[in-house]
Amino acid sequence: MRIALGIEYDGTSYNGWQRQASGLGVQQRLEEALSLVADEAVEVTCAGRTDTGVHASGQVVHFDAAAERSDRGWLLGANSNLPDDISVTWVRRVDDGFHARFSATGRSYRYLILNRLQRSALHRHRAWWVHQPLDETRMNEAALCLVGEHDFSAFRAAGCQAGSALREITQIGVSRDGDWVTLRVSANAFLMHMVRNISGTLAAIGQGEAPVEWVSEVLESGDRKAGGITAPPQGLTLVGVAYPPEFGIPSVSA
Repeated sequence: MRIALGIEYDGTSYNGWQRQASGLGVQQRLEEALSLVADEAVEVTCAGRTDTGVHASGQVVHFDAAAERSDRGWLLGANSNLPDDISVTWVRRVDDGFHARFSATGRSYRYLILNRLQRSALHRHRAWWVHQPLDETRMNEAALCLVGEHDFSAFRAAGCQAGSALREITQIGVSRDGDWVTLRVSANAFLMHMVRNISGTLAAIGQGEAPVEWVSEVLESGDRKAGGITAPPQGLTLVGVAYPPEFGIPSVSA
């Protein structure tokens, strides 16, 4: 049978999602835990691979298993064998046609910035600390220029292996709550470091280093070197993955 899981994790201690020859990926820990529950080797496929230090509250995976376990058994069994920084949040039995990555119609990310003079000891692994004042209104105005389908070559990492840089941002916005500045963005799919590169460019605009129109110039240039810095990974969280309703996948967004 095919089973889908919701996963959340703190990516601080991991070299990204993917299992790898050197370094520890979240995938490895999850597969080890599920294999113990299934009493057989389990391989999982995720909706979106996250980079080193990036977190997830709404990651979705699927796997196939011959073992008969209840949904509660999969959830409690996996969590009892997972480290404290990874957790299974829900379990669904799905049709064999479901694929965590290819069935997804959209992904949503949140990028969190702590914008104050003093750094935080408690949030150092969950937010980008920017001590220069940020104008979130200018950042939001610039972000809205990215809505729609575009070639996002200027916001992709040099090592990105995607065959095309064409992506469609369906929603984006920047808001402030006290010292916290939050970028929320949804798209059909994302390129490597795309959200972090957008965040770095918007931060430069928020600091007054460039005009609002600069983000459009960067986008049209197709040149990664034309934009802002790559924001650090700890501020980024995969918060949700969207699927057609017939699959019955819970909608999670935070």
